[in-house]
Amino acid sequence: MKQKNVSPSLTLLALAISAFAIGSTEFISVGLLPMIVETFNVSLAQAGLTVSIYALGVTVGAPLLTILTGQINRKKLMIGIMITFMIGNILAAVAINFPMLLAGRIISALAHGIFMSVSTVIAAEVVAPSKRASAIAIMFTGLTVATVTGVPLGTFIGQHMGWHFSFWFITIVGGIGLIADAWLIPKELPIPGRITGKGILRILRSKELMFALLATAFGYGGTFAAYTYLSPLLEKYVGYSASGVVVLLIVYGIMVAIGNTVGGKLANRNPLSALLKMFIGLLGALIFLFFTVQNLYLGTLAVLIMGIFAFMNVPGLQLYIVQLAEEKTPSDVLLASALNISAFNIGITLGASVGGQITSSVGLLYTPLGGVVMVFLAILLILQLQRWNKTNANL
Repeated sequence: MKQKNVSPSLTLLALAISAFAIGSTEFISVGLLPMIVETFNVSLAQAGLTVSIYALGVTVGAPLLTILTGQINRKKLMIGIMITFMIGNILAAVAINFPMLLAGRIISALAHGIFMSVSTVIAAEVVAPSKRASAIAIMFTGLTVATVTGVPLGTFIGQHMGWHFSFWFITIVGGIGLIADAWLIPKELPIPGRITGKGILRILRSKELMFALLATAFGYGGTFAAYTYLSPLLEKYVGYSASGVVVLLIVYGIMVAIGNTVGGKLANRNPLSALLKMFIGLLGALIFLFFTVQNLYLGTLAVLIMGIFAFMNVPGLQLYIVQLAEEKTPSDVLLASALNISAFNIGITLGASVGGQITSSVGLLYTPLGGVVMVFLAILLILQLQRWNKTNANL
C-alpha cells in the first residue's frame, strides 16, 4: 500500500539521490590514492585497500544484512542505512591515521550493501508492475551520474582542498539523500518477512547459479585490476597532469554511462549471449590498454574504450541471476540478487588486490593484464552456462 501523498516519481528521485551518494563514495578513493599515499606514508598497494576493503564490506553486508533486516519497516530501514552511511564517511573525513580511514570505509560499505538490495525492491514496489524495470533503471541513474560527475568532482575537491573534504562532500550529499528518503519514501511498503540463511545454501547448491555468480565476480572485477590504479597510471605513463586526470575521469564516466545504457538494451532479450559479447569486448579493451598505455593519444583512447565496456555487463548480470533464481530457487530470488551484489564486490576486491600485487611485484604498467586473465575466466564460465542452457532445452 503506497502513501497517498507521495508521488512514485518523487520516491524514485529520493532513491536516486541516495544512490548518487552511495555511488560516489564507492570509487572516490580511485582518484584520491596519490593523496592518501602522501598523507599516511603508505604504499600504493596499501592505499588500494580503501577500494578493496570497501568492496569486501559490501560483499559481507549485502546478504548478511538482507537476512537480518527482513522484518524491519522499509522506510525506517532506509533512514537507518543512510545514517550509517554518513557516520562512515564522517569517520573517513576526520581520519588521523590509515586504520581509521579504513574503518570509515568499512562502515560505509556495510550501508552500501544493504542499500542496493532494499532500494531496488522499493523502486519496484512504488510503481505499477508494468513499470518496474523502468523504475529500477531510474534509481540506478544515481549511480551512473555519480560515475560521471561524483567521482571526478570528489577528486577535484581532494586535489584543491585536501582529500578529507572529498568525504565531507559525500557526507553532505548523503544527508540530502537522508532527508529525501525520510520525506518521500512511503511509510507502508511490503516487508519481506523472515529470511533465513538456508536460502544461501540452496543457491550455492545450484551449479548454474554458482557459475553465474563467479562470472559476475571475474567479469565485472576484471576492470578493477587496472581501474583501481588508473590515476597513477594516467600520470606516470600516459602523461596526464593531476588536473588532466580529473577531466579524463569525467569523460570516462560518460563512456560508462553510455555503456550502461547500451548494455541494458542488449541484455533484454538474451542476457547470456549479450554478456559473452560484452566480455570479449572488455577483454580486447584491456589488451589494447596494456599495449598503448605509454602513448598519450592511443592510451587515452584505450581508457575510453575500457569505460564503454567496464560496466556494460552490470544490467545483464543482474537480470540473468534473477531469471536463473526464479527458475532454480524461486523462494530465494531476493537473496540471490543480494548475493550477486556481493559477487560484484568480490570482483572489485579481487581485481583491486590483483592489481596491487602486480604493482608491488612487476610494476604498475602490467595491471591491465591481471584484468585480462579475470575476464577470460568469465568468458569460459559464460560459455559453460550456454552449454547447460542448450542441454536443458534439448531435454
